Amino acid sequence: MKKFLTMLLLLFPAMSAFAGTTQEQPSAESSGEETIFYRIRLDADIDKAAERLVSKGLEKAREAGADYIILDLDTYGGAVDAADSIRSAILQCPVPVIAYVNLQAASAGALISIACDSIYMKPGSSIGAATVVNQTGDVMPDKYQSFMRGMMRSTAQATGRDPEIAESMVDTVNVLSLTPEEAVEAGYCEGICSDIDAVAAMVLGGGSVSGTPAGEDGARDIPGYRIENMKLSWVEKLVQILLNPFLQSIFLMMIIGGIYVEIRTPGIGLPLATAVLGALLYFAPLYAENLAQNWEILLFVIGLILVGLEIFVFPGFGVSGITGIVAIVLALAFAMVDNDLLFNMEGEFDITPVLMPIGIVIVSAFVGLTGGVLLVKRLYTTRSFDYIALRKSLDEKDGYVGVQTVDEDMKGRLAKVFSDMMPSGRVICDGRIYEATMTYGFAVKGETVRVVRTGQGRLYCEKIA
Repeated sequence: MKKFLTMLLLLFPAMSAFAGTTQEQPSAESSGEETIFYRIRLDADIDKAAERLVSKGLEKAREAGADYIILDLDTYGGAVDAADSIRSAILQCPVPVIAYVNLQAASAGALISIACDSIYMKPGSSIGAATVVNQTGDVMPDKYQSFMRGMMRSTAQATGRDPEIAESMVDTVNVLSLTPEEAVEAGYCEGICSDIDAVAAMVLGGGSVSGTPAGEDGARDIPGYRIENMKLSWVEKLVQILLNPFLQSIFLMMIIGGIYVEIRTPGIGLPLATAVLGALLYFAPLYAENLAQNWEILLFVIGLILVGLEIFVFPGFGVSGITGIVAIVLALAFAMVDNDLLFNMEGEFDITPVLMPIGIVIVSAFVGLTGGVLLVKRLYTTRSFDYIALRKSLDEKDGYVGVQTVDEDMKGRLAKVFSDMMPSGRVICDGRIYEATMTYGFAVKGETVRVVRTGQGRLYCEKIA
């Protein structure tokens, strides 16, 4: 077991280092005057996976020495917290970010677009409709709309756009969506372009150009500039899959449920292995992506130790247990969040990015505990449970009795020695077996003794004179 845990701890930095060695190498400029446009394609719902995709793309663009980043958008929106994280990353990016609305930039997509330094739109596309709705499409209460309006307004102000227009996109009555022509007129679009090459040419002041065929690597060589497409290594693709919120929730349930079942059952078996596997699958991709820091993993381990002390050392439920639970929840939640996004542009701490991860951890923990309880309840009476954990019963027929069965009125009764008492052993009294101790001397099996007193589930006996 110690070897397995050691391998687990060594796997985190190893995976991180391996991921770093397999990343796409920055492309060298073909000439000193060539302008590099780095294209990030975002054509899915805005969630944690999209957040990591954009964050990774911004990092790769800086490593590649890109002069501009083009965020190729086609999305109907998604999670507000993920969109807020993407918005913050774009606002803090030192490289100019260009949003190219390639058909749709609705809801969270509109917020992301407004955070970019400039916006270009494809003919027939639209931007807006940022009203906050739930998963069924129903409009959320006004406090959610107020929060979204504030983000839209502040983002527009930060990028020099009309904040009232941005706020109108969140209106619950007459929600605003803009066509390319309307966006240009409102100052929310710098140009209407048919493709990425037209965007690059217009940014450089050359007007619209027809695109040239792409090479095998997806890049297009145009005189004066080059468009590079973002690529992910197989390790990064695997990490991207493991960072899916649904899978992360399953890993959390494996951790919490496995720990609970292991505590409730003796021995070291499948529940502990499940918890360790869940921790590996949860922390390894986060560590590889520089999300989970060393202090967060250490905080998780400390939390487990404190909970263990509360269960096995300190009776009841007190400071140790509560502190341990809080430490575990915070460690699991903070591990989901890029620490750079915990501080706004003014350097002030922002708890908002952590709220959703904390909720995910709490819900997953509840589901994991519930599942653990049901698993123990259903499997404990079956033979299958023997393959999950060590089971040992202390049955009354084997001579074991509970402390509560020893009554004070047994004083003065006669008992026969069941096993040698030197001075402790067991006796039979009224057909039942009890733990017993001689007050002085010893007795061998078969002798008769008298009970002189009882205490703590034990009979105290002496020989008959």
